[in-house]
Formats: sequence, C-alpha cells, structure tokens
Amino acid sequence: MLKSYLVLLMAIVFETVATSFLKQSEQFTKFWPSVVTVAGYAAAFYCLSLVLKHIPVGIAYAIWSGVGIVLIAVIGFTVFKQHLDWPAVLGLALIIAGVVVINVFSDSVSH
Repeated sequence: MLKSYLVLLMAIVFETVATSFLKQSEQFTKFWPSVVTVAGYAAAFYCLSLVLKHIPVGIAYAIWSGVGIVLIAVIGFTVFKQHLDWPAVLGLALIIAGVVVINVFSDSVSH
C-alpha cells in the first residue's frame, strides 16, 4: 500500500509540474513548455492509473486533486507572484483538512 501512495505522490508531482508549465506555454504557443505540459499530464495520468489498482478511484482522485490544488496555489504565490487573500488561504486549509480526514478516519482507505 505504501508503494501506491508513493506512486500517487509521483502523479501529483507530475501534474503540478505540468500545470505550472501550462501557464508558461502561453496557450501552447511556446514549444518546450508545451512539451513539458503534455508529458507531465501523460505521466500523471499513467501514475494515477497504476494507483487505482489499490486505492479506490474517489479517494485517489480526492487526494490527487486536493494536494495538487494546494501545491499549485503555493507555486502560484511563490513563483508567479499571485496574491492569496485570507478566504483563499482558509479554503486551501479546508482542502488540506479534508485530505487528512479522508486518510486518517475513512474506512474507504486501507490502512
């Protein structure tokens, strides 16, 4: 099961890199950022497909999207200098709390 979570983490990292380069691709008009975007999303979905052998799709997707949202927001703030107001920070904290609740308390996740 630990291996599945490591592969899920890889999927999240690939998706986060792809999304970051999506902005830099400028609507797929810049070649290398576009290549990184497409390759990153392909790798992310491949890793996610492997994870679904061991983790239910709803749980895997909730973790993947929740952690990805938070990481992209942090990258947007630190790299792209995008502003996060208090409601945005609160919303991100609630997403993190939701991922923790799913992993710690849900019977849908094998521990």
